[in-house]
Amino acid sequence: MAKGKTYFVCSSCGYESVRWLGKCPNCGAWDSFKEFREQPVVRRDGTVAVAKRLKEIEIRDFKKISTGIYEFDRVLDDGITPSSLILIGGDPGIGKSTLILQVAKALSDKSYKVLYVSGEESLEQVKIRADRLGASSDFLFLLNEQDLSKIKEELEHVDPSFLIIDSIQTVFNPDVDQVVGSISQIRECGAELLRVTKEIGITTIIVGHVTKDGSLAGPKTLEHMVDVVLYLEGDRVPSGGNGFNLRILRCSKNRFGTSNEIGIFEMTGNGLKEVTDASTLFITTDHVRRDGISYTVLMEGKRVILVEIQSLVLPTFFAVPQRVATGFDTKRLYMLLAVVEKFAGINLRGMDIFLNVTGGIRIQDSSGDLAVIASIVSSYRKRPLPENSVFVGEVGLGGEIRKVPGITKRIEEAKRLGFTNVYSPLEYNSIEEVLRICLG
Repeated sequence: MAKGKTYFVCSSCGYESVRWLGKCPNCGAWDSFKEFREQPVVRRDGTVAVAKRLKEIEIRDFKKISTGIYEFDRVLDDGITPSSLILIGGDPGIGKSTLILQVAKALSDKSYKVLYVSGEESLEQVKIRADRLGASSDFLFLLNEQDLSKIKEELEHVDPSFLIIDSIQTVFNPDVDQVVGSISQIRECGAELLRVTKEIGITTIIVGHVTKDGSLAGPKTLEHMVDVVLYLEGDRVPSGGNGFNLRILRCSKNRFGTSNEIGIFEMTGNGLKEVTDASTLFITTDHVRRDGISYTVLMEGKRVILVEIQSLVLPTFFAVPQRVATGFDTKRLYMLLAVVEKFAGINLRGMDIFLNVTGGIRIQDSSGDLAVIASIVSSYRKRPLPENSVFVGEVGLGGEIRKVPGITKRIEEAKRLGFTNVYSPLEYNSIEEVLRICLG
């Protein structure tokens, strides 16, 4: 039998090294590396994998399973793929357990047998949440267990179509000599759940904790081995002046479809409520004219969303001006400020700049560049932008306004909502031209 190799893992972030290091090059933690010995993998059934020609491989015909929760199905590209392994992450208290319990309810209501394993909460706590959500199906089974071997025994007894693990950080493999929640435990438990999922043919949904920087806790291997990675995001307080407590379900990986869609929910006393028309959720309905306020149109998959961008520009009291951005990439903000200074002749070096995208939305693409610049310059000059105006377009390093995907659809949605003045690369070529027309 081949001898397992020795490696070292950072206990803070999961970074692996072939030798011990005093300081982790990934997270900067000191004296965090622990030694592990990799055990050789042996196939349990004693069989040997045989290579096949590509044309000899038959593709099984499968049909995706709809949960009936439209926003959840949208993110998974029309439903859950059978025999897949799905990972859901999010901040503490954001609603992960509520969401997966609603998914379990929806599946059990369709007569799919679901085994919900809770390693963090007692069965009474889960039952209280289930009663609040109206879950009372005979096809929904609850189990309070952390030992993976006992969970597998219960799998054989219940024989479910869906397995839900809440959460992977609380499950441990008794064959691994490490504490619960350690890097090795998470990796080995994830690998074993993957093997069981593919071998038995069930669908497994696991919940994962996140670190303080928003990434999934544990080894990066966990994200690589699963089929789908979802993140539940959002503010825990009403935002945007609309009274909504919004949650956004975002897909970062999907082996069975697109990973560009998002699902939008509102957190209520009875669980997560779907939001199907999100066009006006992230903007104020009165379109009040104030300096530093601009609007842009985003596309998340097939969904068109209007968002409000707020800027506050004021003289700094520090040697180095502050640049704070919420919902927008700070490095891109620095780039846009350099473009404004060179091509619009506006000196922002001595100014603190605060930028906010309302509603907890994060702008992932470059379509909001023009709106960001318009908002910042509006606040700097203390002049509001023209009424019912929307700004769509990428800004290049030469000050030019470039086209973005789906621009026609974006403009049509903006006009449908009453934005009569549209500033886009279809009519304007440079930021100087737009700023001159809007702010003089």
